[in-house]
Amino acid sequence: MNKESLASYIDHTFLKPEATKKDIKRLCDEAMEYGFASVCVNPYYISYARKCIEEYNVKVCGVLGFPLGSTTCDVKAFEASEMIKNGADEIDMVLNIGALKEGSFSYVKKDIKAVVAACENKALVKVIIETCLLNKDEIVKACQLAREANADFVKTSTGFSTGG
Repeated sequence: MNKESLASYIDHTFLKPEATKKDIKRLCDEAMEYGFASVCVNPYYISYARKCIEEYNVKVCGVLGFPLGSTTCDVKAFEASEMIKNGADEIDMVLNIGALKEGSFSYVKKDIKAVVAACENKALVKVIIETCLLNKDEIVKACQLAREANADFVKTSTGFSTGG
């Protein structure tokens, strides 16, 4: 696989709280230059990122419930709807780790389903399961729940916890 084709599988990300429009513009410029699959930004910058890359084949991804994943289902669903209205093609939602760890599997599945439903096939849903905080059985269960809830992908980490 060459460098250019590999880039088409990468989400180019800038999620720091101190991000500015200048940072997001640079992120978008780099994504266009190198052919990244998407730019992943905080919800505030979705519409700006959309404007920066509107003429290019680069998707805009927004993070939801980031970085903790502990907001409620209704809040996550509302946030997903708003991000899509602002131009998001993909949603990276953080799994409710505490609910998973305590065995509230029906809630975790409901949480993911709420976001999937809010996206109404207008955006891909990727579930971040924060593997550094889970044991092997919990990782497997998180993946099963994401699959059962019809999420499109699972991601391993926010990059904001104890490991990636």
